[in-house]
Amino acid sequence: MIVVGGREFRVAVSGRRRRLGLTVERDGSLVLRAPQGCDAERAETFLREGETWLADKLRRREDHPPAHPVREFRDGETFAYLGRAYRLQIGGEEHTTVRLVAGRLVIGKGLVRDPAAARRALIGWYRGRGQRWAQGRLQPWAARMEVREPDIVVRDVGNRWGTYRPGDGARGTMALHWALFQLPAHLVDYVIAHELAHTRISGHGADYWSLLRQAIPECEERKTELDDLGRRLWLGDFRERA
Repeated sequence: MIVVGGREFRVAVSGRRRRLGLTVERDGSLVLRAPQGCDAERAETFLREGETWLADKLRRREDHPPAHPVREFRDGETFAYLGRAYRLQIGGEEHTTVRLVAGRLVIGKGLVRDPAAARRALIGWYRGRGQRWAQGRLQPWAARMEVREPDIVVRDVGNRWGTYRPGDGARGTMALHWALFQLPAHLVDYVIAHELAHTRISGHGADYWSLLRQAIPECEERKTELDDLGRRLWLGDFRERA
């Protein structure tokens, strides 16, 4: 941790980085991403020079705070998948998993009686469907960007929509948040392309955005749309039925 200007920053060090970077996570925490061997004086100077940008970012966050909904596992509750809303339907005891049937998400009565189990099952459904969908989108984007195609997993990645971790002599791994698949397909594509660009460039400097812009010329507009819609996604919070 490092404290500058009364703000606390978590420091994430990476041997792949060349530049310092600063992010505001979805939970409001501040992360300073630093290259290996970066000294404290350089880090503090970077943070002080970025104070205006950070203050503006935090001000906009206060104006548009996260509004993640709380869901209830009951007939008619809505859940989104790739930008489309689907109503939940309570099935019979024989339904032990979540399935998409005739435009309805069907979940068994036994699961609904245990909301924590229903939550796990629904998140598992997003993970499975998202994994298959993203796997089919990875190769075309990697080919368009002329980058290597990493392994891909869908899971909870905390306060980020996606991450890329290089492997030891392998292809590396892209991880996508399961909640991402509630968004329209073009925004999931944006996150996939965003992480693919990191297979070549670790930071978010001008060269990074130049590479991403080659694949998605309107990447800034998509990032703004992701920031707006992303703050309203269901992240797993549920309400117990009375």
